[in-house]
Amino acid sequence: MSTRSPGLDEAVQELSAGARQWIRLHAGYLGSPAAHAELPVTPHVKALLQLALLCRFWGKTEPGDAGLGEPTAALERAWQHPDFPCFDILDPVYARPLQLMYAALAPADTDARRSALARLAADGYLTPHRKSPYLRLETRFFADLAGGRHRLESYQELYASSVLARAAVLPVADLDVCNITHTIFYLGDFGFRDPGLTEEAREQARRIVDRLTDLCVRRGDWDLIGKLVLGQYCLGLDPLRTESGAAAIRMLARAQSPDGAIPGRSAADRATAATTHLEFFRMAYQVTLTTALATLIITSGRPVALSAAGAPEGWGSR
Repeated sequence: MSTRSPGLDEAVQELSAGARQWIRLHAGYLGSPAAHAELPVTPHVKALLQLALLCRFWGKTEPGDAGLGEPTAALERAWQHPDFPCFDILDPVYARPLQLMYAALAPADTDARRSALARLAADGYLTPHRKSPYLRLETRFFADLAGGRHRLESYQELYASSVLARAAVLPVADLDVCNITHTIFYLGDFGFRDPGLTEEAREQARRIVDRLTDLCVRRGDWDLIGKLVLGQYCLGLDPLRTESGAAAIRMLARAQSPDGAIPGRSAADRATAATTHLEFFRMAYQVTLTTALATLIITSGRPVALSAAGAPEGWGSR
């Protein structure tokens, strides 16, 4: 642990503003006829739902931000497009998880949203059947967000069966960063509720995330370090005060292009002068959105209250 490095507050604010600016300027593309024509259907739907998730937390942290206008308008156009949601033609691996995300994030009280949730319930998707512990946790999080009835375990049981719960005995280099960080996000609603861990489990998770952050900084994994600094925050840390978190923020700030984009998922896979506009969008979109989401939340001034009173519904019960 350390005190904040000089200039780090300014760096993270500029990083956040730049990432949001890039998302704002490019959100309209996702809802346009060009995107429907140029982007493969599954990545396109996934990108729109990721934008909807960002907007959910953007509205929570910066409700008066005029920059929300363009992303919100892009989503409204997408929801109204006759080919969306097009779940029957998605990659089967992603079709039902994306359908559940849609049910959770699309405008409430619409026939398409209700139909999506009813379809998932009817085919048994909102049950533990043939799902990994991680997928059961993801399903529970979005089912709860959608207000859908399900037969999934409590968050406490889902944590106990997760990779995160046993990660301390595994080599850090072998851990799946997305599995670890998204487990933390779903348990703690991306930093807006107590993840419900015991003190021992929380300290273990903090050590794991800190070591993973340090490892990914050394590797230059820009997309992963964005998730990891948010994971630190969700566990009650200030990532601007941890050595690994501060190093991660500074790395992202150095990587950021003048237009606000993070130009690739890693230092080894960054855009070049020969990269086309469409290729650049596909390389930069997810990592820039992740950076915007993480920095919005960690700079929001709303630290997680880690107390028993803040435990999410479902802890210790079915």
